[in-house]
This record gives sequence, structure tokens and C-alpha cells, in this order.
Amino acid sequence: MENIAKGKFIIVEIEPGFCVLSANNDREKSQLFVHDVDRSLLQFHFTLKGISRLLFNEGNYVLNNPQDQSLLLYNPQKDLPIQMDLDPNTWVVSVVISIKKFHALFSSESDSISFLSEENADKKYYKDGQISPSMAIILNQLMHFNLNASIQKLYFRGKVYELLSHYFNKSADGDVEQCPFLVDASNVAKIKKAKDVLIGRMTDPPSLQELSEIVGISLRKLKEGFKQIYGTTVYQFLFDYKMEFSRRLLESGESNVNEVGLKVGYSTASHFISAFKKKYGTTPKKYIMSVSS
Repeated sequence: MENIAKGKFIIVEIEPGFCVLSANNDREKSQLFVHDVDRSLLQFHFTLKGISRLLFNEGNYVLNNPQDQSLLLYNPQKDLPIQMDLDPNTWVVSVVISIKKFHALFSSESDSISFLSEENADKKYYKDGQISPSMAIILNQLMHFNLNASIQKLYFRGKVYELLSHYFNKSADGDVEQCPFLVDASNVAKIKKAKDVLIGRMTDPPSLQELSEIVGISLRKLKEGFKQIYGTTVYQFLFDYKMEFSRRLLESGESNVNEVGLKVGYSTASHFISAFKKKYGTTPKKYIMSVSS
């Protein structure tokens, strides 16, 4: 495979037909990255920062991939060489993997991934999506690493497997349109109001009993409905929301770790650090270093 890189462009080949590409355009002008990819390979593109654009048919067709978004591309009928235009201050991580290798990863769970079925074997596939906070942590680790060359492939293999497991995990938000709880629209409105109350009182959340009284629904229906609509418990939802809110505050650089902890309701920095590490597997300080380096 050949590549043209104007900027920082790193390729780690884990094995034939399986590699990770990271592109960091820290210049003041847009930069073009080119990498040959044949039709047997799937492409995953994750834009961590800035805006990237994938160019096809000599630039006549463009797919935008803005910050915090991902693209999955597969076309067994036509080669799709990577031609990626990156705006200034843009970071992108791409995973390229052969369809054969990919099938082997999910062979026991292929029914849950729509394009793995035999009837779709010769069909092109495109999907865009949101980068979750858990995925963002892994992607930052792939962008910024300091490893002995002898273990680099092992590290990248493990991180990519972890990334794909999060990518294909079902959304924690659940499929609200298919939720049986929707038979009672009034209750759904109350559950959504409960979510808004939680967010509004993030630093001093009500008890479950108080929350049920505020929105006018029984405690049992509050618990059941919240789990059906949002795919998690009331307080797990609040915890996840607080961690995502704090992650973005840390990225902004406008508040230090202690201040961020207070803003999301932790009275001590140690409690906030422990919660952040539980969610993302790293401390707030290390996370700040990974996104600012």
C-alpha cells in the first residue's frame, strides 16, 4: 500500500489486511491524505477533532465527517482508495480491516450486524454515527501513545478490538420508537420530564421517590419506564450524563479538575477522579494530557 501524507500521518499494520491510520493536521491549511484500499477491505473513519472529508470519483463526490462523528464504508463492487481532506487542527483515526478478518471477529454474533449476512455479502454498505465517550477515550489513546516498537502491534490490536466492541454495542439510549412503554404517551412524557429534572439538578439530584412525585408517576413506573426508554437505570443515566458533561468540560480547558468535579456534583476531587476512572479507565488529568498533546 502507498500513501501520500502532508502533515503527521502514521500507519500501524497489525497484520496483512488489518491496519490503523492516524492523521493529525496541525497546520494552518487543509491537508490531503491518500492511502490505497481495495474492495476487500472495510473502512472505519473517526473524526476526533475538526472536520474531515472523504473524496471519491476524483473529488466529484464528498462525504463530510465532522468532529465526534464516524463513518463505516464497504463496497465489494469497487475499490475505495482513501482520499481524505483534513481541515486545520483536525484529528482522524481510521481502521482498515479485511471483510474475512472482520467476519471472524463476529462469527458467533453476526446476526446483530446487518451487513454480515450472506444476502448482503455483495452489497455496498455505508453508515455514519456518533463517537461515544468510551470510543473517544480509546481513539485518543490510539492517537497519542509512547510504546516500545516490539509491543506496538499488540497494543493496537487490543485497542482496535476494544473500539469495535464499543462501536457495535447497542445504544444505551434504546430504540424509543420500538419501546412498548409508548402505549401510554402520558407516561412517556413524564419519564422524559424526569430525565430533564435529573439533568437540571445534576449537582443535587432528588431521590427516586421525590422524582416520581415531581413528575406525577408511581415509583415502579418511573423505574420501569426509564429503563425501557433510556436503556438504563435512573441513576446510571445520571452518572453517564455527568461523566460525559465533565469530559467535555475537561476538553474545553476552561476549568481544572477540581472545578469540573464541583460542577457535576462531587464535593471532593478524589471522588470525581474515582468516578471518571471507573467510567473511562483513565484519570481526568491523563485524559486532558491525551487530548491536548
